[in-house]
Amino acid sequence: MTDQAGSEFDAYAADYQQVLQQGLKLTGEDSSYFAEGRIRHTAQCLRKLSVEVRSVLDFGCGTGTAAEHLLAHFPAARVCGIDVSAASIEQARQIHQDERVCFFTPSALPADIRFDLAYCNGVFHHIPPVQRADALRQIYDLLNPGGVFALWENNPWNPGTRIVMSRVEFDRDAIMLWPGATRRLLRECGFRLLRNDYLFYLPSFLKFLRPLERYLIRIPMGGQYLILCQKA
Repeated sequence: MTDQAGSEFDAYAADYQQVLQQGLKLTGEDSSYFAEGRIRHTAQCLRKLSVEVRSVLDFGCGTGTAAEHLLAHFPAARVCGIDVSAASIEQARQIHQDERVCFFTPSALPADIRFDLAYCNGVFHHIPPVQRADALRQIYDLLNPGGVFALWENNPWNPGTRIVMSRVEFDRDAIMLWPGATRRLLRECGFRLLRNDYLFYLPSFLKFLRPLERYLIRIPMGGQYLILCQKA
């Protein structure tokens, strides 16, 4: 993310969740439902791959709302969140006092730190397209050899996602990433693709059908998608 994006999100540090919920209320769920679902699915995928995770980078962590879910699903790991919004980082430090969690702006991140897993949700649609490759290379360099990158993004194929984003003030002007183009960009930046899944098909009033969603993860109509890839 750019410094300009950082200053923009400084203004939302205090009420980020409230602004986000204005859009999500159409789904009948709050942001915690989606965060837990994303991270649970990521952990399940890594278990199938027998990937051991002892260090997690939360890239574009905002106020650190993913930290509790990352700690729950990767109990042996330490979590480090980075974000260009200094105000968000300060709030994250105030909220999360667990000794297994730390937060930095990118310029303050220790130079020698590396990670087994990089997790990123809904960040790249805020990064100008011409700067996305640089951000991916930064993540690549921060991974240990064989480290895994879990990139989650909003799915432009899903009309519900577009409606939700139109109702969230800081998402209205975001430039969404099409899955195919994202896969190509990841390959160009050196990543080896492992899988591409789609999640979050059904709103709350159809939750009794959600057990069926696991059969739909290859159909590109879920509200969000995951591209799981690996550093050589």
